[in-house]
Amino acid sequence: MIFHSFQYVVFFVALISVYWWLPFRGQNLLLLAASYFFYGFVHPWFLILLTATALIDYFTSNRMALDPARKRFYLGITLVANLGVLCSFKYLDFLSGGHALEIVHWLGFKQMTAQDVAALLPVGLSFYTFQSIAYVMDVYRGEIQPQRKLLDFLLFVSFFPQLVAGPIQRAAFLSGQLTKPRVFDARIARSAVVLILWGYLKKLAIADNAATICNKVFSLDQPSWPVLWAGVFAFAVQIFADFSAYTDIARGSARLLGIDIAQNFNHPYLASSPPDFWRRWHISLSTWFRDYVYIPLGGGRCSQGRVMVNIMLTFLLSGLWHGASWNYLLWGAYHGALLVLWRLWERGPEAWRPDRFWRWPQILLTFGLVNFGWLLFRETDLRMLGKYLSSNPFAASGAEWQTAVYLFTSVLLFALPIIIQTALHPWIERHLHYTDDAPPPWSWALLQGVTAALLIVGIRLLAAPDSSDFIYFQF
Repeated sequence: MIFHSFQYVVFFVALISVYWWLPFRGQNLLLLAASYFFYGFVHPWFLILLTATALIDYFTSNRMALDPARKRFYLGITLVANLGVLCSFKYLDFLSGGHALEIVHWLGFKQMTAQDVAALLPVGLSFYTFQSIAYVMDVYRGEIQPQRKLLDFLLFVSFFPQLVAGPIQRAAFLSGQLTKPRVFDARIARSAVVLILWGYLKKLAIADNAATICNKVFSLDQPSWPVLWAGVFAFAVQIFADFSAYTDIARGSARLLGIDIAQNFNHPYLASSPPDFWRRWHISLSTWFRDYVYIPLGGGRCSQGRVMVNIMLTFLLSGLWHGASWNYLLWGAYHGALLVLWRLWERGPEAWRPDRFWRWPQILLTFGLVNFGWLLFRETDLRMLGKYLSSNPFAASGAEWQTAVYLFTSVLLFALPIIIQTALHPWIERHLHYTDDAPPPWSWALLQGVTAALLIVGIRLLAAPDSSDFIYFQF
């Protein structure tokens, strides 16, 4: 089930209609049943894999508390089970050199096609696997106590708003909310509705329209240099609007259930350096790799050479997390190299470091570097990627430059709501902020109502004719 479908709207309205009438334990049972229904709506067999790995993690985490002398052994069981499932489903074709279909036929399933094999990858596998691994690692480190109630743990793993495409939640943040009674708050509910509508606008009116331009450019056999980079810019808008839209709808849906989900984006295209970008983009995944890969490798406490190796290994694994394709490894290596170079730059003479006057040039430079990375990320065919990188900007005709300007301007107009929201965000926070223990001013309630109405009108008028699944479903 996908967020921007009629089925989801009916499902969620029906859920909310019953949810707040139930006692606390009844709410959790309903949430668990709803989460399983949501995830297994199209492919019920996905539930078998989700439940099997969750049961293993529940068993090993509780055994760590009962038998701490062997907790390393139980951690090994969790890592082998989760990473084994992840690699088997996500990287079989990559690791076998493209022979996954032959392996499946050798196992006796000769009627299966390549499309059937691709469809076997459970949606959201990478997300809930990393969430479960983080939970068991935190228990192993003694940072949290294991969840004793099986149903509460299953709900933590399968909580439907963030199950398919994150944000990846830490147990200390989410599990504590799921095990405490929740009270309906009309103020939070209003903000949740606005957040959901904002997510729908970003997906249907911004991401899907930008995707139309991006897909047309990348379908060309040999786009000119300016047209190619107009397409890359379209993809930059598409992937941010698409992924952050999913997060907004997930956070809004969870808020209507009385549960908070951690923020996953913080205006990433305003980043002034590569490290700043990764503090703002896909925050839950970035912090996951920092806490469970980079720091265990030694982090920044090692020699300069070892720190660079740690950075590169972390980003290579991050690239591989996104998919079984060489371009994702190349993308990870590229961003790892950017962070290594930035670290060397920061350790240079202080005179090299720009002052505040150079903030906007830094933002533009960082955005350009990120866009080059998006080209590596978007094109999975290395042969085509080579053609793109060898294109000559001076070989483009005047008509091709005009076409590129038209495409760039069109994408910029699609992205205008995000630009306005980014510009107004500090003002809204400064003038219309209210605390949890005080009633909201009338100006805030009025702003919410007007904003919701504008978002509905915008969705109706600007939604793209064709919509697609969220980009991060494939990861």
